[in-house]
Amino acid sequence: MSHDAAAQLVGAGPPTRSRYWWLRWAILAVVAVVLAVEVALVWDQLAQAWHSLYTAKWWWVLAAAAAAMASMHFFGDIQRKLLRSAGVPVRQWRSQAAFYAGNSLSTTLPGGPVLSATFIYRQQRLWGASPVVASWQLVMSGALQVISLALLALGSAFFLGAKQNPFSLVFTLAGFVLLIVLAQAVASRPELLDGTGVRVLSWVNYLRAKPTDHGLHRWRDLLNQLEAVKLSRRQMAVALTWSMMTLVTGVATLLFACYAAGGRPSVLGVVVAYAAARAAGSIPLMPGGLLMVEAVLVPGLVSAGMPLAAAISAMLIYRLISWIYIAAIGWVVFFFMFRADFRTDAELDAPIGDE
Repeated sequence: MSHDAAAQLVGAGPPTRSRYWWLRWAILAVVAVVLAVEVALVWDQLAQAWHSLYTAKWWWVLAAAAAAMASMHFFGDIQRKLLRSAGVPVRQWRSQAAFYAGNSLSTTLPGGPVLSATFIYRQQRLWGASPVVASWQLVMSGALQVISLALLALGSAFFLGAKQNPFSLVFTLAGFVLLIVLAQAVASRPELLDGTGVRVLSWVNYLRAKPTDHGLHRWRDLLNQLEAVKLSRRQMAVALTWSMMTLVTGVATLLFACYAAGGRPSVLGVVVAYAAARAAGSIPLMPGGLLMVEAVLVPGLVSAGMPLAAAISAMLIYRLISWIYIAAIGWVVFFFMFRADFRTDAELDAPIGDE
């Protein structure tokens, strides 16, 4: 080594830290404070839930935990199957890990659904999905969940008394079937949108006094990215089936929690209570649907034939498993696998082979 080179190494000193080195620790501190506040808010519920678990039938508690984890498995596999239809191979364990971590962000932090969607989007971009494919996957998986929950609610309403107004159920169900067929057609043949998009774009350009073909290149570039999706009818059917299985296992989690609390509610009543709780939990007022889910579940379980005390115990067991237990797993996964995964948008937009 030359004298000049040695001098340069000596003068270089220790590597300097980034200007924003403190940002990661600040984010972790905020997360810790938020989690501590949430634990304080639900401490009474945690204490009651622990008492319920202490007196509960443990084999049903374990069955409920297994059903909750099965539901998460189906959720993560929907993401993997949709990405594979777009030519983005993802290992199952990686898809499951990302979904567990995203679920924890969604259910425990203020503004969690937005943070979760951003996190999942970034992970899919790192796996090689284009921006259009990643966005398409998020929208499609959300649509499948809405359709599945609607089918579950319609089926419950049908068995509870569709004779009063069966035509509304039939027409609503037909609308959802049409939506599924339309989504499959668009995913498998995106060129069907080209003519419609060109006409709409020309009208918008006319109103904005722009050239007729303004933005046309960008529109067709998006369609070219969407052409990577080859979602066949079979793949759509499998994805919808997996989406329904997330609800079946979710209902099983609640039913097993009722059994653990010593109740024997009607299965149909538990299905209705679960669907109502899922709908209430989707309103982003509190992380994890706190207080809203509980307020819906207890009357629903009482209507299903459980005594009030047993319904409260079943609700606490269900929330402890489906929310706190699953979120705890997700946070462990996040801190061990994704905590240090911070990349810039420029790195995400670079070709995978250039990394």
